[in-house]
Amino acid sequence: MTVRLVDVIDVLDEAYPPSLAQSWDSVGLVCGDPSEPVESVTVAVDATPGVVAQVPQRGLLLAHHPLLLRGVDSVAADTAKGALVHSLIRGGRALFTAHTNADSASPGVSDALAEALGLDVTGVLSPVPSGPALDKWVVFVPRVNTDAVRSAMFAAGAGHIGDYSQCSWSVPGTGQFLPHDGAYPAIGTVGTVEHVAEDRVEMVAPVSRRAPVYAALRAAHPYEEPAYDVIALQAPPGGVGLGRVGVLPNSEPLSAFVSRVRSALPPTSWGVRAGGDPALAVSRVAVCGGAGDSLLAEVAGAGVQAFVTADLRHHPADEHRRVSDVALVDVAHWASEFPWCAQAAELLGEHFGASLPVVVSDLRTDPWNVEEATHES
Repeated sequence: MTVRLVDVIDVLDEAYPPSLAQSWDSVGLVCGDPSEPVESVTVAVDATPGVVAQVPQRGLLLAHHPLLLRGVDSVAADTAKGALVHSLIRGGRALFTAHTNADSASPGVSDALAEALGLDVTGVLSPVPSGPALDKWVVFVPRVNTDAVRSAMFAAGAGHIGDYSQCSWSVPGTGQFLPHDGAYPAIGTVGTVEHVAEDRVEMVAPVSRRAPVYAALRAAHPYEEPAYDVIALQAPPGGVGLGRVGVLPNSEPLSAFVSRVRSALPPTSWGVRAGGDPALAVSRVAVCGGAGDSLLAEVAGAGVQAFVTADLRHHPADEHRRVSDVALVDVAHWASEFPWCAQAAELLGEHFGASLPVVVSDLRTDPWNVEEATHES
């Protein structure tokens, strides 16, 4: 069976939806013709010259980190990144990246890290809200006009919940107002307090429909100054997002857990650093593949004893240690994301089988490559 590049892209986009990528990120196809056949896939964290050299002709390099994350105005062959692009194209090879979309996807980068550490994932550390952003509209309308206002708002896009439309809730009440000079009340007279039988009508609408729903409300409402509220709703958490929370099969001291992390991940010059009480009993752990100090607030409230991530900076770590008992375990950025390579390879293997050979690059692309010298006495 011939596998086209677009067939692989479809599988990757379904597993790691581009919509999950952060706004600043650059994911997807970097070079390659989607209509052409692809004969192999090489998976790596970074697209480096050494990794590119491993990719056979007519092969695809699936990289976690974008090669062109920041804007460039040239891919000339005498520039570092341009040389890689030229090398790929000359060999009929393609480059595809799945970065923060793979971080948030389920399963994704942090799931692979959790699995490598022997954790049973129980939840998302920082979940992405599920569903579209919604407003709740609350409108107060004379009872005789309720149906007209409700129908107008429905026609403008309000009142949809899942597979249902024209959804609303209402309760009767009494409205009160005093028209002043200059007012032109639809009901009552200037200078006299008026009491009107009204309905309180509630319904939801996408934030994107706020302007047309408002226009429909105003057009259908009999009052010169209708009373209404627009409340932005907090979407419930979904099953995707940054980081994961998991549990160990058995509780163990922090010192033993740090050894577990060191043994589970590929060795690096960075090694494994930890801060906390060595005797702390660790059973529930938060993890985030890649840089995770932006999640320290979520970690503090996650009910965990330890947090495994990369690139922890001095000041955020220090501030965290001052106010939280959650231990910090800091590993190399590359090492924290390397387990994802096997996850992605398995994903493609399950879809294409023998029709598309998939390998994980064995090159350590961690930029920190000099080990500390040892001195014998």
